[in-house]
Amino acid sequence: MPAKPGERRLQILQTLAAMLEHPRGEKVTTAALAAKLDVSEAALYRHFASKAQMFEGLIEFVETTLFSLANKIQTAEADGVAQAEQIVSMLLGFAQKNAGMTRVLIGDALVNEDERLQARMNLLYDRLEAALRQSLRTAQMANAWRGDPAADAAALFAYVMGRWQVYAKSGFKRLPQDGWDAQRKFLFS
Repeated sequence: MPAKPGERRLQILQTLAAMLEHPRGEKVTTAALAAKLDVSEAALYRHFASKAQMFEGLIEFVETTLFSLANKIQTAEADGVAQAEQIVSMLLGFAQKNAGMTRVLIGDALVNEDERLQARMNLLYDRLEAALRQSLRTAQMANAWRGDPAADAAALFAYVMGRWQVYAKSGFKRLPQDGWDAQRKFLFS
């Protein structure tokens, strides 16, 4: 039975993400990816014009997922401080559930790839920080936040990036959410 349109493309992206979960594993090449899928490299290129386009597919998944979750949080929760806490927690949890995507999030998987991929990730970082900033502004307007929303959002996002880095560099052993309850009290008090 032939695959439905988009199924093979999704399978390629899922396999690529799974390969990224092995930080000390084989180098992620189109040849290695094709071998994992038991197809030819030419078959990969029927679905993606380049390896960079495959990574763009992963980045698109990350963007769609993170921003839909952040928007849900900001819509459902009126308290700006609670919004920011939940967004930070969601970002940590997403990485913890998607180890391979964490390597994309921190840029490890994008080294030696097309530089437009890192530029797209930089835009993602800016947008995530802006979501935190907006939540803190909401809190400030309700007199629930005394700090500077811009500076504090930058610090919160730097914390998230640091937790992602530690997770990836530890071989996915030091979980992003380890110690979150205690750290949350420190970050949001």
